[in-house]
Amino acid sequence: MTTAAPERARWPRLAAAPHPLLRPLLPRGYAGFTVATTPRALALPATVSVPLVVKLADSAHRPPAFVMGPHASSWLVPGDCAPSYLEVWLDPLAACRLLGLPIGELGGQIASLADLLGAAARRLAEQLREAPDWPQRFVLMDEFLLRRMDCGPRPSPQVAWAWRRLVGTRGRVPVGQLAGEVGWSHKHLIARFSREAGLRPKTAARLIRFDRVWRHLDREAGRPDWAQLAAEAGYADQAHLIRDFRQFTGTTPGGYQARARPAGTAAGR
Repeated sequence: MTTAAPERARWPRLAAAPHPLLRPLLPRGYAGFTVATTPRALALPATVSVPLVVKLADSAHRPPAFVMGPHASSWLVPGDCAPSYLEVWLDPLAACRLLGLPIGELGGQIASLADLLGAAARRLAEQLREAPDWPQRFVLMDEFLLRRMDCGPRPSPQVAWAWRRLVGTRGRVPVGQLAGEVGWSHKHLIARFSREAGLRPKTAARLIRFDRVWRHLDREAGRPDWAQLAAEAGYADQAHLIRDFRQFTGTTPGGYQARARPAGTAAGR
């Protein structure tokens, strides 16, 4: 783990909404990065989501297509980023269906998509590289995910319920209450949720709340009203937000703001 400040990708990046059936499973939609928009290096904030990246040009670091498990601290991605790539962020239970394994098995590390899915992953990477433009790449990713979501294993109903409750309440429901709602013991819920979603439910709840802050920063240019943002995201006060911000990004809000680049417009389809 690292204390380096997260570097936001240069703007404007290419963005698109996924197929309507996929939108509940992809909290951030699709993002495409080119030579002009790719960051030099990246320190990723903590996240309960599962990034899936397909490189469109070769680079010395990381596999041609890879996923990363959820992680509870900021993480410095070693080596320069690929000059061009397509990025998708999956919610952890969607990733479980896509990859066919409990997300906890990734352990917050990078894994080659080809090692997990074989020929299907290699074919996807080839198709995306050969596609004539970004709209066609987004369509190809739609088709790939729809096929995988339809045939992949589903998480246990109890963990799926707990996840929906955490998302629906923005992380504000206590773990003990969740356990009672699904009819499991507190200990059993923690063990099963950690295995299938990749993080303990309390950590996931904190990151779901923090994601509201992160999305605001990703969406809005200028300096935010941190006290108002803390209240809107469900923090007890601004100091509480700052503590989580430091833990999950490795920097303070002020330090991040000094590094962040102004956001441009996103071209959806």
